[in-house]
Amino acid sequence: MTPHASRLALAALALALYAALCLAIWLRERRRHRTAADEADALSAVRSGEAPIIVAHASQTGHAESLARETARVLHAAGSAVRLLPLNTLDHAQLARARCTLFVASTYGEGDAPDNAADFWQRCQRAGGAALAHLHYGVLALGDREYARFCGFGQALDHWLRAAGATPLFERIDMDNGDAAALRAWQQGLSLIAQTGPGTAWTGDAPFMPWTLVDRRVINPDSVGAPIVHLSLQAPGMTAWEPGDLAELRIPADPRHPRSYSIASVMQDGRLELLVRVARRPDGSPGLASRWLAEELAVGASVALRLRAHSALRLGDNATRPILFIGNGTGLAGLRGHLRARAVARTGPSWLVFGERQAAHDFLCEGELRAWLASGALQRLDTAFSRDQPERIYVQHRLDEAAGEVRDWVRRRGGAIYVCGSLNGMAQGVDAALRRILGNDGLAALAREGRYRRDVY
Repeated sequence: MTPHASRLALAALALALYAALCLAIWLRERRRHRTAADEADALSAVRSGEAPIIVAHASQTGHAESLARETARVLHAAGSAVRLLPLNTLDHAQLARARCTLFVASTYGEGDAPDNAADFWQRCQRAGGAALAHLHYGVLALGDREYARFCGFGQALDHWLRAAGATPLFERIDMDNGDAAALRAWQQGLSLIAQTGPGTAWTGDAPFMPWTLVDRRVINPDSVGAPIVHLSLQAPGMTAWEPGDLAELRIPADPRHPRSYSIASVMQDGRLELLVRVARRPDGSPGLASRWLAEELAVGASVALRLRAHSALRLGDNATRPILFIGNGTGLAGLRGHLRARAVARTGPSWLVFGERQAAHDFLCEGELRAWLASGALQRLDTAFSRDQPERIYVQHRLDEAAGEVRDWVRRRGGAIYVCGSLNGMAQGVDAALRRILGNDGLAALAREGRYRRDVY
């Protein structure tokens, strides 16, 4: 065999081995998803004649949903009929029939309701003091003490329930970034409800594992904004994720408060990729986590990381729909994962509206995006570089300019909208533009159908 033929044979063998690895991971994830679906069906089952315990979650990044699912599993294992659902699908009639409702409620931004609870909360405000004197409830409020309105939505929900006459089973539990003491208090409350012992199994989140940093590079050199680094990490063993999922990292200076980042790659890439901007605090000092990842973590060193399913940003039933992706800055990370997956599978039309400061320095992943556009994997690309002209132009302005096409994309073609990036400014401006284009009721309907999804921070 010639040297050239040997190299070809080795390359073919390596490709076959990689394909086999991807197939094994896919099969494992398929079994896991099937098990999860069966579990969800079991949790949602209502025994004849027995009112279920409702476990409702208000979740933006998936943490509250994960805790709610584990709550429901523990209660179900103890023999209780349970119904698990996102808060937006809960209505007053269901509350009126429930003997007990448990709320796992995260807070979004400065005290706001997460997207999958916003419609429920608006209905609560319109209902005023709807009588719920029959209802017994518990609230696990999730938040971050770095925000001024720590656990603001969970607290507001608790106050509304009390004002409506509902009776708390125990005092509201406020959890700061997964605090273990708060979790134990919640578990104790569950043991009282289900009359289980204190040792009831709680599987909790996946453990953190040591992932290796294999590459790091700045992708916006000479930008007037803070540096953005592209990080590539290698898993210690076989692992899997879906586009839209999150990587949760612990840093040495603050291991009690993991940081979550959107995954910018797909499983077939063989590496987990992140886009991280070096954050600046109000006093100008750099953020602990972003500086450590961008400057201090050495290539070849390890970081404690675990994967978190992020159902709010997964495609789910939207997989084959036309999708309008909208984002700015490092918000491109979560969108890139979807675009890469759709470029490979050719599952549906994609339109990206992306914004940053200057095209010359901040056009993240430009070569890749233009290649997808040229190949037809990306049907349309609109950009808004705010500082390339005297007037500031942002992604919401591009949406207004294309209002007719946006309406056609969503209404006639049945498309979905995914938004990633900064909460203040971009997300608010995009939401206002979409309300102008689709109407308040139209956008609310889109959200209820799971066709308007956001991951903004």
